[in-house]
Amino acid sequence: GALQDHKRAIIMGSKSFGKGSVQTIMPTGNGGAVKMTTARYFTPSGRSIQATGIEPDIELERLKLETLEATNFKPIKEADLSRHLSNGNGKKEEKETKKEAEKNEKDEDVKGVDMRDYPLKEALNLLKGIAILR
Repeated sequence: GALQDHKRAIIMGSKSFGKGSVQTIMPTGNGGAVKMTTARYFTPSGRSIQATGIEPDIELERLKLETLEATNFKPIKEADLSRHLSNGNGKKEEKETKKEAEKNEKDEDVKGVDMRDYPLKEALNLLKGIAILR
């Protein structure tokens, strides 16, 4: 709630549970006890989260991601065709190959992340989108 109130983060996911109170058990004697609410939680802007929870800025449904079986599909490009027209400058073709290699390296960095984790995948997509806008 604090990060959301101060606009320091984008909250993604589902609404939180809504536990915004503290109960204290006070013994009454003879083995009995009374449970009393002794504190309540509020966000910095004064919002009570009791029974309402924190609403995310971007709500995500609970989904299970599954990868399709690899088919070794490789998209065809103009340069892959026999007798394709050259661009006339071999250096640019080399640069494109280097760019592809760099992209593949970046993709390898993300492979350590479990892409079956839908909220994590969406968070990464959001970060990529923010990076593009900047």
